Amino acid sequence: MAAVLPTSLEDARRHAYKTVQRSRTSFGPGMRILSKARREGMYAVYAFCREVDDIADEGGAVEEKCEGLSGWRREIDRVFAGKPQYPTGVALLEAVRQFDLPKEEFILMIEGMEMDAKGPVVAPSLDALFAYTRRVAGAAGQLSMPVFGAPKGAASDDFAIALGDALQFTNILRDIEQDAGEGRLYLPRELLQKHGCPLAPENIVDAPGLPGVRADMAAIAREKFACAREALKSLDWRVLRPALLMMGVYERYLDKMMARGWDNGQPRVTLSKAEKALIALRWLIAPKLEG
Repeated sequence: MAAVLPTSLEDARRHAYKTVQRSRTSFGPGMRILSKARREGMYAVYAFCREVDDIADEGGAVEEKCEGLSGWRREIDRVFAGKPQYPTGVALLEAVRQFDLPKEEFILMIEGMEMDAKGPVVAPSLDALFAYTRRVAGAAGQLSMPVFGAPKGAASDDFAIALGDALQFTNILRDIEQDAGEGRLYLPRELLQKHGCPLAPENIVDAPGLPGVRADMAAIAREKFACAREALKSLDWRVLRPALLMMGVYERYLDKMMARGWDNGQPRVTLSKAEKALIALRWLIAPKLEG
């Protein structure tokens, strides 16, 4: 990535917004309900997460990916020194100052992307998987909470990390076949061995024990959603509505997968625009605070 300083802060904000637009993220509606300053802060945080993820996922040599991520490590140092050079870094500078964003969470996110870049990740231990999700999902949550306006403290930390784990585990369940086609296998080694499954992506999709692994992974995701909901009791849910919209969508993905069962060969679960709109309305007006 070229280190080119935008001509103005407005250029940087526009760059971050366009990054969000191009991604078509399901988090987009949640960001749009924020006030202008918080929305722009979230666009900057999301653009950072998107750009480091793109580096990890794009083709090319491992060395090139690692250098791109090292460039972002240097940029985060520059942001916190008040001298960013990347367009998204310029947008982040204002968010970091206004919302007191923690530098260590940016570094954790980059570490998670380095795990993917040096991968592919294949049958990690459960501890290694949680270390990965803490970085790629938990860090995003921890960076988002101050922008939403959530107070610092254990409840906010617990909510962000538990929800990040829940979302990531749900995504892993949805994407097993796609990940396997790309040489990745995020299912933990302990569960694969428990159900007699191979530890290789090319052999996992039709494995007889895979339904059992999926069921165990779903149970972990369900527990993490419950942990997030428990932490939410100590927080103002109105402040966290952007996160709750995501929570509602991903819990619905999990519900649909659990309802249809875990037989091999089923298509990737999706939600229609109407389903997502109904979920958003439910969480905006009357969130499901109990499990």
